[in-house]
Amino acid sequence: MQIKAFYDEPTYTVTYVVWDEATKDAVVIDPVLDYDPLASQTSVGSLQELDAFLEEKGLKLLYVLETHAHADHLSGSQYLKRKYGAGVVIGEKITVVQETFKGIFDLADDFAVDGSQFDALVKDGETFEAGSLKIDVIATPGHTPACVTYKIDDAIFTGDALFMDDYGTGRCDFPRGSAEDLYASLRKLYDLPDDTRVFVGHDYQPGGREVMWETTIGKSKANNPQMRGDTPKEEFVKFRQERDAQLRPPRLIFQSVQVNVDAGRIPAPHENGIRYLKMPLNLFGPTDEVGQKKDEKAEAAE
Repeated sequence: MQIKAFYDEPTYTVTYVVWDEATKDAVVIDPVLDYDPLASQTSVGSLQELDAFLEEKGLKLLYVLETHAHADHLSGSQYLKRKYGAGVVIGEKITVVQETFKGIFDLADDFAVDGSQFDALVKDGETFEAGSLKIDVIATPGHTPACVTYKIDDAIFTGDALFMDDYGTGRCDFPRGSAEDLYASLRKLYDLPDDTRVFVGHDYQPGGREVMWETTIGKSKANNPQMRGDTPKEEFVKFRQERDAQLRPPRLIFQSVQVNVDAGRIPAPHENGIRYLKMPLNLFGPTDEVGQKKDEKAEAAE
């Protein structure tokens, strides 16, 4: 098995190509569609770089594997599906995420919340094949209900559940996220052999170090500052909840999630030919009609 990583600096995202050198069967994990939020403009430069690599190696792309519905970048899965006919795969609990965000974004009544936008929904303990590649599914909820880790040979691809061993773990403050669930998910991963290779979904380069994306279960258990092998559940949950309460929302959360719950499809054009993303206003701090937070208004009245 061969692995090639592509790092998207604007979103700190790592995309992977995994393939069998003998058969050329391949999968892509968590591809990125470029998006400029100031111009509200998508582009496919990162996908073209990925595409050029697939072509150069003569790879047969069979699946695009999404570890979850990302809140920090738009998925490039549909570009790859159109080019290669690759099926788009995600965890079966995407239905919970779709149901949650359908209400938040006030999506159309006919927006399906059964996961049918994806080509395959996979569940914990399932094994499926991409040609000669055998892929095991490990449900790792907590960051979102739909998070899964993919195990291929001796490597796991953890998305936003587990990061580099000098950084930590995913946040749990998104709708339907759970620090308790993430702890259980990480314990499941820590039961794997210590020499299991870990390929993370993001790298935030703590201390300004060079970008990294590969560690091991053993190193994570020994070094991870947020979740060691001997970290008690109460300690982890307390830390995660306190830290998450101080974090700002991801820069592209609203743009990303409404695209990614629809399997990476950007919204259809309106009658005027223009495509629109919905942006909820004051979601994290409801206000009155003049823009004053309701709690501030109450304090002023006291």
